[in-house]
Amino acid sequence: MSSEVVEVAEVEAGVVQITMQDREHKNTFSRALVAGLMDAFLHVRDTERYRAVVLTGYDTYFCSGGTKEGLLMLHQGQGKFTDMNIYSVPLDCEIPVVSAMQGHGIGGGFVFGLFADCAVLSRESVYTTNFMKYGFTPGMGATYVLPKKLGMPLAEEMLLGARTYRGAELEKRGIPFPVLPRSEVVAHARQLARDLADKPRVSLVTLKRHLVAGMRARLPAIIEQEIAMHDTTFHQPEVKARIERVFDN
Repeated sequence: MSSEVVEVAEVEAGVVQITMQDREHKNTFSRALVAGLMDAFLHVRDTERYRAVVLTGYDTYFCSGGTKEGLLMLHQGQGKFTDMNIYSVPLDCEIPVVSAMQGHGIGGGFVFGLFADCAVLSRESVYTTNFMKYGFTPGMGATYVLPKKLGMPLAEEMLLGARTYRGAELEKRGIPFPVLPRSEVVAHARQLARDLADKPRVSLVTLKRHLVAGMRARLPAIIEQEIAMHDTTFHQPEVKARIERVFDN
């Protein structure tokens, strides 16, 4: 099953690839992309023959975070980022997920990729948690998953500074993920998934449940703290001006 912007394909026995390709919105979290991802992961849940997932984007985009519309709605107090509940879908998936971040990972889009069990980055692409560039504090579980996956010093730098990093720079900083030329990212991710899919599904599900139990238990409290920070920071007049300026450039 696939939607117009999310393609789902069993690329080999036991390995399913979910490809985000909302070209109109450059893989920001549009309504269509979010709905397509939720449907794709429901399909994975209901398909017993799958043993590993490869999650990727198209061309130079992996996932680009919030839309201008969505961010302005949050600024106006019309909802919370938890309303779409997309950020932890890779973590909640029963079977292992490999995020093949062949393209740019921006804001919540980079966070989304980090919630996978394994990640592969591109040397050429840019990665950023740019929430503070808009003037509001991070959400989507960023304040938890970045320190967890990248280490606190780099996480603090990325979250507070909100600047962009090439994958090659993150590689030099010692991130614990493969960083490869863009053309090799998906192939490497598929090989990781192939190695996983060689194992019995029940064993994969059981071990993943054990490995991520702490993250699944801790995350809800972190999300509540992030929402509380949003209540303080998101509704400043400056935030609206920053959102409009960034998206209009």
